[in-house]
Amino acid sequence: MTVIKSPQEITIMRQAGRIVAITLQRLREEIKPGIKTSHLDSVAARELQKYGAKGSFKGYRGFPACLCVSVNDEIVHGIPGERRLNDGDIVSLDFGAIVDGFHGDGAVTVGVGVISPEAKELLSVTEAALIVGIDAAHGGAHLGDVSAAIQNYVETRGFSVVREYSGHGVGRDLHEDPLVPNFGSPGEGPILRRGMTFALEPMVTVGDWRTRLAKNGWTVHTADGSLAAHFEHTIAISGDEAEILTLL
Repeated sequence: MTVIKSPQEITIMRQAGRIVAITLQRLREEIKPGIKTSHLDSVAARELQKYGAKGSFKGYRGFPACLCVSVNDEIVHGIPGERRLNDGDIVSLDFGAIVDGFHGDGAVTVGVGVISPEAKELLSVTEAALIVGIDAAHGGAHLGDVSAAIQNYVETRGFSVVREYSGHGVGRDLHEDPLVPNFGSPGEGPILRRGMTFALEPMVTVGDWRTRLAKNGWTVHTADGSLAAHFEHTIAISGDEAEILTLL
């Protein structure tokens, strides 16, 4: 687990987080019917080059792109390629950047053209669940408080949280202990302390929470084919509230 110990380190993580936020906003602007998912990866690569950062994802355990693009029933780890986005799709964009050895990690889900009321509600609930989790993440809280807050918010609104994939510690490495599940019980797990850094990332489905892995070994789908959304921020525990590092 990374624990930030100096002003310089938190400044670097803010820089990495800001590059993530800028890139995700740039990608939002590119989303429209007809574009290839590979185009989005090219845009993300250009943003990394522009800011002199390295990508967290490309080459990580063999992943072939610097951006994860997951469409409709794809939850996470979609590989960009020749697929074209269609009106009514929802697309999750997950991106990481490295600055001076520290990672920032973030994700958004965006509608393509006109999306269904159900899809709109899914996106709204998932993004709000991320904020609920961040609000629960403060010094002295248990990690389980964060997980339980996310689960309660999502399930009381009729959606499901994915249980087979989770948030995580992040900092000097992209994925660090501890895992941050999107379900759990208050009062359980480690106590959050100043300087800890995490990636919180609710993954929410319209249907069942179970998943299946595609033949490519990366892309995770909902097992029942229902729509899924994914939002993520990198945060630092700074006292009574968490600092969001992946904001513009």
